[in-house]
Amino acid sequence: MRIDKFLWSIRFYKTRSIATDEIKKNRVAIGESVVKSSKEVKEGDVIKIRKNQIDYKIKVIQIPKSRIGAKLVSLHIKDVTDKEQYELLKLRKMSQSYYRDRGEGRPTKKDRREIDGYTENDVDSDFTDWDDFFGETDSDKEEEKDL
Repeated sequence: MRIDKFLWSIRFYKTRSIATDEIKKNRVAIGESVVKSSKEVKEGDVIKIRKNQIDYKIKVIQIPKSRIGAKLVSLHIKDVTDKEQYELLKLRKMSQSYYRDRGEGRPTKKDRREIDGYTENDVDSDFTDWDDFFGETDSDKEEEKDL
């Protein structure tokens, strides 16, 4: 079975075209060599896949005839990914959702005030003496009048 079809049939990628695109981007390898979409997968092959910024390793136990259900995936592959890779993924997910979960919507009033606190300058909004702000003195103004 072709590797793009295999990765789709074991539900590693949602569509076969996504699997093909990832293979073209050199994110899939069998052993140490990067492969093309047409590469045939055999039982016993170790496939390395770069997805979500971690490196997965799966060992092919059995080749499925077609796309299989999620419960049957463990009969066809064995996950041999390093535990450190899963820890990295867990840390990345925790760092992304430390404050609010994704999709919670617009910022609250408190969030908006904090954002405004970062973006405001130290200058008050009712500041009117722009000459002092730009550093001009009275002697500078007199020199301009003389010219």
